[in-house]
Amino acid sequence: MPLRILVWNEFVHEKTDDAVRARYPDGIHACIARALAEHPLLAGAEIRTATLDDPDGGVSDAVLSDTDVLVWWGHMAHHLVPDDAAERVADHVRRGMGLVALHSAHFAKPFRLLMGTSCTLKWRDGDRERIWTVQPGHPIAAGVPEHFELAEEEMYGEPFDIPAPDELVFLSWFAGGEVMRSGCVLWRGRGKVFYFRPGHETNPTYHDPNVRRILGNAAAYVAPTSWSGPFEAPKAEALEPKR
Repeated sequence: MPLRILVWNEFVHEKTDDAVRARYPDGIHACIARALAEHPLLAGAEIRTATLDDPDGGVSDAVLSDTDVLVWWGHMAHHLVPDDAAERVADHVRRGMGLVALHSAHFAKPFRLLMGTSCTLKWRDGDRERIWTVQPGHPIAAGVPEHFELAEEEMYGEPFDIPAPDELVFLSWFAGGEVMRSGCVLWRGRGKVFYFRPGHETNPTYHDPNVRRILGNAAAYVAPTSWSGPFEAPKAEALEPKR
């Protein structure tokens, strides 16, 4: 069965902001979907897109049941995501679905449910960002240089209120002096979550070849290795006879 990837975007900025529409005329989700389709690790993958305007917020139980990896971009419409939709996403992640949370998705309802923390951080408008690969042997870092720069990005800085990552792959430094854990893997139940910091809507970040490579690597890495049904606590029979 081919890998099934769903790219979700609230799709609000592109319809209301000329600068964003100029960067992503078909929507950020379409740009990300193309990046994934071009990645060699994802050859043959089934890649779909969804937006907040779709039925059930684009993430019905039927849609999620047909999804191995969910890529989520959100910013100004977190509050419009229905609570039951966020719960569905979190439940499917715990059961094994992979989640790639991008940029302002640190405040997305599903991400906060999975982290169990405020997920707050510092921020500032445009700044030069240098992204360091701190775990070069990690699969998400495959083909990524020791460091690369984005000429202008929205600054996010520490402290970043999330649980300690199980794996830290990338660390960002900004020209203003701040640092940020910008590429974090966190296991939740049977599912893996990868948070990747860059991606402000007015910047051409998702056209950058290193960013596009990371997106593809991440989707392949968080994909489930098996499905085990609902995440529950079944009664277990003894493996050894009682004495």
